[in-house]
Amino acid sequence: MMQLVARSLAAGYRRHLVCDGISFTVEPGKILTLIGPNGAGKSTILKTIAAQLPPLGGTVLLGDRVLHEMPEPAVARELSLFLTTRLHTELMTCRDVVESGRYPYTGRLGILSAHDHEVVEEAMALTHVTDLARQDFTCISDGQRQRVMLARAIAQEPSVLVLDEPTSYLDIRHKLELLTLIKQLVRERRTAVILSLHELELAERISDRLLCIRDGRIDRTGTPEEIFAGGYIASLYGMTQGSFNALYGVPELSPPAGLPEIFVLGGGGSGIPVYRRLQREGRPFAAGILPENDLDYPVARALAAQVISVPAFSTVDGAAVEKALAVMQQCSEVIVCCKAYGTVNAACKRLIEAAEQGGKLC
Repeated sequence: MMQLVARSLAAGYRRHLVCDGISFTVEPGKILTLIGPNGAGKSTILKTIAAQLPPLGGTVLLGDRVLHEMPEPAVARELSLFLTTRLHTELMTCRDVVESGRYPYTGRLGILSAHDHEVVEEAMALTHVTDLARQDFTCISDGQRQRVMLARAIAQEPSVLVLDEPTSYLDIRHKLELLTLIKQLVRERRTAVILSLHELELAERISDRLLCIRDGRIDRTGTPEEIFAGGYIASLYGMTQGSFNALYGVPELSPPAGLPEIFVLGGGGSGIPVYRRLQREGRPFAAGILPENDLDYPVARALAAQVISVPAFSTVDGAAVEKALAVMQQCSEVIVCCKAYGTVNAACKRLIEAAEQGGKLC
């Protein structure tokens, strides 16, 4: 198995420079994922390292050979490219498309051997497109095309697999199946994988390392734990609205403007659906009393007008209760989401009693 190395790579279209100073290594059995804003140059980088574009500077090595000096058949036997752009075919079935992945191994006539047919059948079974084998490739859905094209890439039996936004057009089931399949290729065949993703939560879960691209350069590289920490994602994408929840790997919309009208008493994840419903309705709310390690806390911080909290692993003390009571008095409604109370949050029962006495309990 081979590794792919980019050294001081400059990439672009003819004389138009898009990216410069790009250096990284993709090792066998590892996944490197490119993330970053639209137009940052991710696709241009992938097309260049896959020999679809000539480099404007620097070098790409496939094993110990310079990629752009290798004959096309030699590149195709070691590197497979998966793009989201439409493949224009004429009178080709889905099986024909997958079989074209074996052409680097056939003679000039493109006649497949018994082994080639076995590889094609296996690739189609892995990507769940066997039932599409006889259908015209132009007459299937975008998501089905994605899976057929992945089967074609797998049929090449590459050492390096390059994928540009492979989850586009796929529903959640097929996104997870595709990424699980990629992990299987990495684990069982020691394939080196480099891909780009817009779904940050998926990038965080599948990647061994992340390469963050901004304005045509590498802004940061590291493990998912290093990249998805400290508010960096919001900085990378230049977010001006909402926030990014690093703990759950999801974006959150901006909180409703204004003073809290509703007090939400949650905890243990029970308040999250209510927080998001109130945000959709544009109703500002307060949340509490939450330990700072509670499941509710990151979402409450993002969406609530005010959060009453206590330090992680701490009991709810009298000061927090008094602060919550003061905020509750300013609200017209109180929603209780938490259904169980123990030693840590027992003091919250005072808030429920106060809400009942004030006729604010929903």
